[in-house]
Amino acid sequence: MQHLNIRTYLPEDQLDVITLWQECGLIVPWNNPETDIAAKHLDSPELFFVGELQDALIASCMAGYDGHRGWIYFLAVKPDCRHRAIASKILAHAESTLAALGCRKVELMIRNANKGIITFYEKNDYKPEPVMVLSKRLFEDVPHNYRTICGE
Repeated sequence: MQHLNIRTYLPEDQLDVITLWQECGLIVPWNNPETDIAAKHLDSPELFFVGELQDALIASCMAGYDGHRGWIYFLAVKPDCRHRAIASKILAHAESTLAALGCRKVELMIRNANKGIITFYEKNDYKPEPVMVLSKRLFEDVPHNYRTICGE
């Protein structure tokens, strides 16, 4: 396998990242990917990673750290590049970056119907927690051009 280059996201990666998220089914109607990327870039851009093979962006992973827990978001690998340990490598990179900040525990949320990704995370030593996730949407962030972004 070619060498996976993991680096920090740059603003010029936005279109490639959104395209990757589309291909991986990560874009949902209630989240605007442009807004998510802009918010991450303002908050902690050093925790937004992309993976490249031969200068082609093929993976992404956002990490977050609030001083108590670390979080993983938008871990994605192009479908035709899967089953080559790319996801595990970019995940390990995010985890080691969080650990260097003093983060002791990393959490993530996945849809419980997504059995394949549950298996992936279990193979990477993640375990189910006896918690319930509750949420409250404070405002909608669906863009006026959502159909264009999602190819509808």
